[in-house]
Amino acid sequence: MKLISWNIAHRAEPWSELLDSDADIALLQEASEPPAAVAGSLDASPGPWFTAGTEARRPWRAAVVRLSNRVEVEWLHPKSIEEAQPGDLSVSRVGTLAAAKVTPSAGEPFIVASMYGLWESPHRDAKSDWIYADGSVHRLISDLSALVGRQAGHRIVAAGDLNILYGYGEHGNAYWASRYATVFSRMSDLGLSFVGPQAPAGRQADPWPNELPTASNNVPTYHTNRQTPATATRQLDFVFASRGLAEQVRVRALNAVDSWGPSDHCRVEIEIA
Repeated sequence: MKLISWNIAHRAEPWSELLDSDADIALLQEASEPPAAVAGSLDASPGPWFTAGTEARRPWRAAVVRLSNRVEVEWLHPKSIEEAQPGDLSVSRVGTLAAAKVTPSAGEPFIVASMYGLWESPHRDAKSDWIYADGSVHRLISDLSALVGRQAGHRIVAAGDLNILYGYGEHGNAYWASRYATVFSRMSDLGLSFVGPQAPAGRQADPWPNELPTASNNVPTYHTNRQTPATATRQLDFVFASRGLAEQVRVRALNAVDSWGPSDHCRVEIEIA
């Protein structure tokens, strides 16, 4: 079966592209409510279409969407920590995590999760103009921990736009490289391996960015407003899978210039044998 992880930048056009794809499940970030023309043709995870605490500025959320009849889906209902009841998915910030149990027509069920690392700023007393997303991602990891009930044997695929870097910090900054590394090590400690995308499963940046280590296998998945798909340099989108499931998972970035798609993030394709 095939999954697509994609930050669709609260745009309408990607919804139609998803329906025209051969994917079974979409793991979306920054998804606004689907247009009426396509809403009846897909099945999206429950919840309001905004991110909690930021409704006025962010009328979008993470979502899991069923795109085909080849899979059955059981939604895990996200609720705030204060409101969550037994059976609900307790989430630190509703809108940044969506999850479901997926059962393919042939095969064992597993959990899928769409993650979004929301940008934050330090407290005013820190007197800083930083923005960072690793704090949000660590909350997501804490939320995902509720889906891990044993040391081995769980079956989870989690993917999304984390707004962090892998293997280095911005402009070679060692402090940020160390902070970002804690995300990947903590996911690994939880039993979720980083499975990509990494080269050669995707086009690498050309020309090579000065900040990127020469041995890196990163593939660009995001371009700024001053860049294009052809000049994109940074990978912000990542996929993790339970160790027992990771060998069955193949991940690639659909980041070729002619297949990037109508968002500032490219699609990340996840195939599960």
